[in-house]
Amino acid sequence: VAAAAAPRPEAASPKWVQSEPERAGAAAGLDDCEDAPVRPLCKPRGICSRAYFLVLMVFVHLYLGNVLALLLFVHYSNGDESSDPGPQRRSQGPGPAPTLGPLTRLEGIKVGHERKVQLVADRDHFIRTLSLKPLLFEIPGFLSDEECRLIIHLAQMKGLQRSQILPTEEYEEAMGTMQVSQLDLFRLLDQNHDGRLQLREVLAQTRLGSGRWMTPENIQEMYSAIKADPDGDGVLSLQEFADMDLRDFHKYMRSHKAASSELVRNSHHTWLYQGEGAHHVMRAIRQRVLRLTRLSPEIVELSEPLQVVRYGEGGHYHAHVDSGPVYPETICSHTKLVANESVPFETSCRQVPPSWVLFYLNNVTGGGETVFPVADNRTYDEMSLIQDDVDLRDTRRHCDKGNLRVKPRQGTAVFWYNYLPDGQGWVGDVDDYSLHGGCLVTRGTKWIANNWINVDPSRARQALFQQEMARLAREGGTDSQPEWALDRAYRDARVEL
Repeated sequence: VAAAAAPRPEAASPKWVQSEPERAGAAAGLDDCEDAPVRPLCKPRGICSRAYFLVLMVFVHLYLGNVLALLLFVHYSNGDESSDPGPQRRSQGPGPAPTLGPLTRLEGIKVGHERKVQLVADRDHFIRTLSLKPLLFEIPGFLSDEECRLIIHLAQMKGLQRSQILPTEEYEEAMGTMQVSQLDLFRLLDQNHDGRLQLREVLAQTRLGSGRWMTPENIQEMYSAIKADPDGDGVLSLQEFADMDLRDFHKYMRSHKAASSELVRNSHHTWLYQGEGAHHVMRAIRQRVLRLTRLSPEIVELSEPLQVVRYGEGGHYHAHVDSGPVYPETICSHTKLVANESVPFETSCRQVPPSWVLFYLNNVTGGGETVFPVADNRTYDEMSLIQDDVDLRDTRRHCDKGNLRVKPRQGTAVFWYNYLPDGQGWVGDVDDYSLHGGCLVTRGTKWIANNWINVDPSRARQALFQQEMARLAREGGTDSQPEWALDRAYRDARVEL
């Protein structure tokens, strides 16, 4: 079964909580499940044998040798800087790297709390707290009706493309050649370490790898087609899994073309430039977001352009989080080019989800709510989102079972934080409670726009990124701007709406 990193789900009920030992077991793997007899290293009288002593000395010398080699490597790597300063030093230029101040974060106070803010000169706006986990706010009337219609018109002028396409055959072939043993794959999927794969464990790990949204019925049909589950109980033992040929799985997935309704996301989108020289309404919206967030202009201006998304009838986006977790093996997409770090994976680093602000651009006739399945739950547990035949992440079938649903209203904006604070004025861990999705549009069309704010969890890397972008801007030229900054086709558009 394709083992891609699963979206982080959460708890539907406070009684299902993953214990600390279970988390420790998941991180350490299942090597401790083998009950091999332990042989004493020393004789019962406490005197070690000569052979044991010799082996111990060999390991000590090897360890000391490795430590000395590492120290020499670090010494010569850092000490000989006269010959080549290296790409990172060249990009930094003279002087120490800049330091960034703390990120501003709004306080939720309590659910239902309202505060008044002035985002435009001629009127007041009210910010209302919708939940504390995640920290989620709603601002009615953030955009005027005219601004909403203009954004939709500009997006149509630009042209929209499908938001999700299925992986190519080359991608699937690459996944099939990954050097992962059947046993390691079984251990990865078996999250409760009971030696059996339940349907929910398989579902939790197969969603984003193929781009299809797998249901329990899909999994059982696949089992039957590739003869992976002889007794038909929907549970795979280790032996049944070992007998399964993973190539049969990939062949089965390729032979079944997915319809739009079977994708993780069914929508169309485009990007609208908001930087210097953009349409005056686009610039005004960005400045309004700046005043709302009170973040530094450098962070906001260097983030993604405005994404405009259209969900037709039947459109949806299954529950997900906007930012991926950042581990030592990952780096943020927006700082990768200037960080000069070699890591195998990159991820989006969005401090706050669907946009710092998510704008509803029209009133939806039927469906289309934004659902937060576990907002303000007392506890969170990944596996508890899938219970029996109910998957709370499934926004086509189970949106009504989520804890909080926000109805689309033209001009209203909602925003929330993807990350928890780290206690030092920067971003910390991903907030698991920010899981959200777009409910099925049952009638009409839904238009939204997203303004994401990109912040690298590494403060130093974000500072280096901003410094490098400032240097390129001073030098001028089209190459000094991000790719999307070159799109100014609608800059001078004069539209009567």
